[in-house]
Amino acid sequence: MENQALAGIRVADFTWFVAGPMTTRYISEHGAEVIKIESSSRIDPLRTGAPYGGGRPGINRSAYYADANRGKLSLGLNLSTIRGIELAKRLIATADIVTENFTPGTMEKWGLGYDELRKIKPDIIMFSTSQQGQTGPLAVHPALGTSLVSLAGFTHVTGWPDRPPTGLFGAYPDYISPPLAVAVIAAALDYRRRTGRGQHIDLSQYEASLLALAPFLLDYTANARENDRDGNRCDYAAPHGAFRCRGDDRWCAIAVSSDQEWREFCRVLGNPMWASEPRFVTLSGRKQNEADLERLIEEWTMDRSAEEIMALMQKAGVPAGVVQSSEDLRNDPQLMHREHLWILNHPEVGVHATTAPPFRFSKTPAKPGRPAPLLGEHNEYVCHKLLGMSDEEFVELLDAKVLE
Repeated sequence: MENQALAGIRVADFTWFVAGPMTTRYISEHGAEVIKIESSSRIDPLRTGAPYGGGRPGINRSAYYADANRGKLSLGLNLSTIRGIELAKRLIATADIVTENFTPGTMEKWGLGYDELRKIKPDIIMFSTSQQGQTGPLAVHPALGTSLVSLAGFTHVTGWPDRPPTGLFGAYPDYISPPLAVAVIAAALDYRRRTGRGQHIDLSQYEASLLALAPFLLDYTANARENDRDGNRCDYAAPHGAFRCRGDDRWCAIAVSSDQEWREFCRVLGNPMWASEPRFVTLSGRKQNEADLERLIEEWTMDRSAEEIMALMQKAGVPAGVVQSSEDLRNDPQLMHREHLWILNHPEVGVHATTAPPFRFSKTPAKPGRPAPLLGEHNEYVCHKLLGMSDEEFVELLDAKVLE
């Protein structure tokens, strides 16, 4: 794609699930040609992930897959065959980057480890991301982001103190590492441009996740204090929580951390008599009586819409925000202004919203490209146009189930 930061870059993409495909999606929407490699005998499991277009399951109907893989080409290549590996190497010889997120050692078993790839293309950049990195005593332990969310410590601090951990939605760590990965890959491309040398990038999703928990790690290191679950509460703010509002399952989050915010908060509520009680005048007093405080606040919020409360609080300089549903997000005026939701029409998923990158380049903006590919949709294009394969060889590989 013209006028895009990564135009002219080709990626042989062996990634699956979420963390890897989201990384290569960012690369694709900034102009790179990303060729996703999978096969009908080893499909990306994300193809079986709900929700599905029209509510009907199918390997080409997953909206989850469609969001993580838009803009890519699909090569259905059976890597369990010798000729499949040979064809993968032919493709890699034309590529700038190879990406994978298998259990460490998988690419080496196929003869596609970094040392082998350098023999094929000396300046190749290989990006490997896995749960715990390529080295170490637990590196080969296979896992998904849904279990990593607990290993990385998120589950321990999510929930209420008198209840079991609630956990976070889905494979949360899978969405932390891709923006980091894109920056690292861009740095590797710049290094190759300056030196002519490629490199192997090893990104641990476990270690990337710990960036989001740095304050807890620091607190334990400096103070020997282990943070625990505390619901929506916060040590340095009160009130600090989500309050029930008018309507069905409508909530507004409010946080008050300074005396000035408390005075403005009380003014918005009409300076109720209870707000001047000695137990609520100071932050320490409000923390000691937080349950009563939250009950009194909710008596006020339940008679008003979440949007009204947010507007009133924000106008007064008090941090507040509607707890938004998917419907709210789809119609959010800020997201609409930023064109953050791109609408694509997939041949099987149908018309669906997909998320834009959270960052913008003024001179080389991202573009959504084509919808996510059907399985093996671009076999002929990749083999004929990119690899110069003859019709006879193409048909032979189809018959031999190398292409599927």
